[in-house]
Amino acid sequence: MIATDVRMLVDLARDKSSQGRSSLVTAIGDLMDDSGRILTLQEKALMNDILKKLIQDVARPIRKALAEKLSQSPNAPHEIVNLLGNDDFDIASPVLLKSDLLSDEDLVEIVRHRTLSHRLAIAMRRSVSTVVSDALVGTNSVDVIKTLLENHGSQITEATMSYLVQQSESVDEFQEPLLRRKDLPVDLSKKMYVWVSAALRQYIIEHYPVDKATLDLTVAKVAEDIADHDGESSTRAEDAAMALAEQLAKRAELTADMLVKTLRRGEIALFEAMLAQMIGLRPQIARKLIYEDGGEGLVIACRASNINRTDFTALFLMLQRARPTELANNPYQLSRSMEMFDRLKPDTARKVVERWKINPFFLKSIRRLENQSR
Repeated sequence: MIATDVRMLVDLARDKSSQGRSSLVTAIGDLMDDSGRILTLQEKALMNDILKKLIQDVARPIRKALAEKLSQSPNAPHEIVNLLGNDDFDIASPVLLKSDLLSDEDLVEIVRHRTLSHRLAIAMRRSVSTVVSDALVGTNSVDVIKTLLENHGSQITEATMSYLVQQSESVDEFQEPLLRRKDLPVDLSKKMYVWVSAALRQYIIEHYPVDKATLDLTVAKVAEDIADHDGESSTRAEDAAMALAEQLAKRAELTADMLVKTLRRGEIALFEAMLAQMIGLRPQIARKLIYEDGGEGLVIACRASNINRTDFTALFLMLQRARPTELANNPYQLSRSMEMFDRLKPDTARKVVERWKINPFFLKSIRRLENQSR
């Protein structure tokens, strides 16, 4: 049998035509893929040498057929598999997807130097090491990274996972694949809770071992950090107002009466800083909330701060004149706000403020989702 194989290869080697070369490559591929045939080291070396010299000279269909044949062969020579993996994508794809003979070093080189299609195929391999995953993430390709995250056979270090979680704040395509990974640490899922959609927030609660109330409080710090970087650069005047409000609070001089007097003098920035200090919110968040929904936020802030009805009325009217476009300016708004003020208990208002600390803009989405599920 061996003699027959050798004579066949010798005869094919004598044929210098394109057809002869293709037949030789095909024959060697068949021998290497024959699981019933045990090749000696000398035979493997000979065939490897022949293939290396001829592989680029044979027609594309032959190279493609050879790549398919050798992609799952344990007897295939590493050098040939690597050459095929670096070939044009239609030829390389079966090797990139299936061959276990490609080392991490081989795959990283292909990621760095070949096309997007090569990278996507590598990201879809049955198993992807952390080294290769890092190289794929390093391409900064949204499609490649999303494919890698969707591949649950890929291994991703916690440091890389943390980086991708941070990226998911601005890259929506990463959010769902990240949350569906079993190796996503719980603390990173909590971090994502702040910026993902309401539907994905519900997924976190249902699929990760976290208590809803505990989760709300845990991510409060994250929300505050985000508020620090929400693109609103503070002026020196605002910084000074915040510093003064902090000093007044330390001296226990921050009162409702002082709030009214400050606003009456037209010092709106200081008023905002003082009210934010009283309810324990960042000034940027407090500023947005106290003017929203025609006074609802202001009612809650005042009730949480134990500001009485008379002082609330004075504050509402002065703010309505100072910020007519932000605080609804109509004759019925004050009466509606007063009704809400009378109904709302201070303890309830303080609980709402605690929720605001999580993410004031996200709570509306949560409420919509929870109402739909009822």
